[in-house]
Amino acid sequence: MQEEILLQHLEELAGKLEICVRNENISMDESSSTGGLCRVEGQYILILNSKADVQDKIQVMIKALQNFDLDKIYIKPAVRRLLDDQQ
Repeated sequence: MQEEILLQHLEELAGKLEICVRNENISMDESSSTGGLCRVEGQYILILNSKADVQDKIQVMIKALQNFDLDKIYIKPAVRRLLDDQQ
């Protein structure tokens, strides 16, 4: 599966879980992050560094989504395999 399409599927999955995905301009020095999951006033927010490459964004999304119960949500088989393989 192409990385851009995979990222799109992961963003759709985040939406099903009511996670707000935001691409933010985070400075890219050695101490910067590619993003992560946080919770603000009960709302989950997944921040992705807009300057990060697609593969880094995918890894941040996978790590964040693994914190949730995904068993009762339909996920495309290729995406589910990726989530399961990364655990």
